[in-house]
Amino acid sequence: MAFDVEAARAEFPILLRHVHGKPLVYLDSAASAQKPRAVIEAMTNAMEHSYANVHRGLHTLANETTDAYEAARNKVAGFIGAEPAEIVFTKGGTEAVNLVAAGIGASLQAGDEIVLTEMEHHANIVPWHFLRERKGVVLKWTRVTDDGALDLEHFQSLLGPRTRVVALSHMSNVLGTINDAKALTRMAHEAGALVLLDGCQAIVHKPVDVKDIDCDFYVFSGHKLYGPTGIGILYGKADRLAALPPYQGGGEMIGIVSQDEITYADPPHRFEAGTPAILEAIGLGAAIDWLSTQDRVAIAEHEHALYAHVRERLQGMNWLRVIGEAPGKGAILSFTVDGAHAHDVAQILDRYGVAVRAGTHCAEPLMRRFGVTSSARASFALYNTLEEADAFVDALTKTQAFFA
Repeated sequence: MAFDVEAARAEFPILLRHVHGKPLVYLDSAASAQKPRAVIEAMTNAMEHSYANVHRGLHTLANETTDAYEAARNKVAGFIGAEPAEIVFTKGGTEAVNLVAAGIGASLQAGDEIVLTEMEHHANIVPWHFLRERKGVVLKWTRVTDDGALDLEHFQSLLGPRTRVVALSHMSNVLGTINDAKALTRMAHEAGALVLLDGCQAIVHKPVDVKDIDCDFYVFSGHKLYGPTGIGILYGKADRLAALPPYQGGGEMIGIVSQDEITYADPPHRFEAGTPAILEAIGLGAAIDWLSTQDRVAIAEHEHALYAHVRERLQGMNWLRVIGEAPGKGAILSFTVDGAHAHDVAQILDRYGVAVRAGTHCAEPLMRRFGVTSSARASFALYNTLEEADAFVDALTKTQAFFA
């Protein structure tokens, strides 16, 4: 059955907006997706009817809120095939990577190696650079091919006896490339390395089963998954989480505190110091509930059809350079326009009501790999329509005329 995009759009109030007198065409979901009414109402309801701090109180509101917060953890676990105790709430995918890097880094020594890829988001680069600066670990970079795929032979060649960690994106936020996470994880494990996957893009566009992939850690953010900002997820195998030291100190993450000693809580609470993002966790749970009612296979087909339609209409436009065309890629179109800076392209498109991203997309090594300082990016989501795809192409063609 075809995906009913109009029914889905009706769930997103912001899509009724006009920008500069034009209907909003929101093509920036790879940066942050819009929110369905179910998420908005869940968070509002929690604030209006049963808000209190979690895990600390014994009164009715505290119990209700704690139940809702932990129910959200259960929903996340079910969504990715994990156990609730393997799900840590963080303030975003970035914090989740930092938590793992800091924890693993405590045991690394100078000369130990971490394998990354040229397509990583800065969130999956900078925390490892911290270890390079502070511990003397060596960063090795897997090449990206001209079409935007990962060079698997080169990846294999980088794995060696000093490899301790492999950290890579499941899906590139710039190229749309979807990496074979299961195969890459197997290769890394055979070399004795731990594997962290950045799933911030992939989790939105395809089902993820962390047990099937067999990765040690998987991270993603709520705001790209139609949930709120300020909430992210760290999945870790139970034994891997148990081996990590606390990331921050405060309430909730402790066992016993005295003047002379301290003991720590078991995961996941060991990594959730202080008052957590309660409302945001509840909102993420609502987003997962809502998304789970949709046909995700049909959504993926719908998104890919939009991307394919745009590519077909742009075929032969010699003023356009598309960055990343790996087979099986997701519905992300990164591009440059001859003679135009990406920021100018984005600002002119905005005058037509079309919202795209412009800049380095927090992926400067990848920009250098393709010889550009910036690019524009149109990312398609379940609520985008064929009419919007056409509106984007029409607006882009008019935009190019400014620079011809």
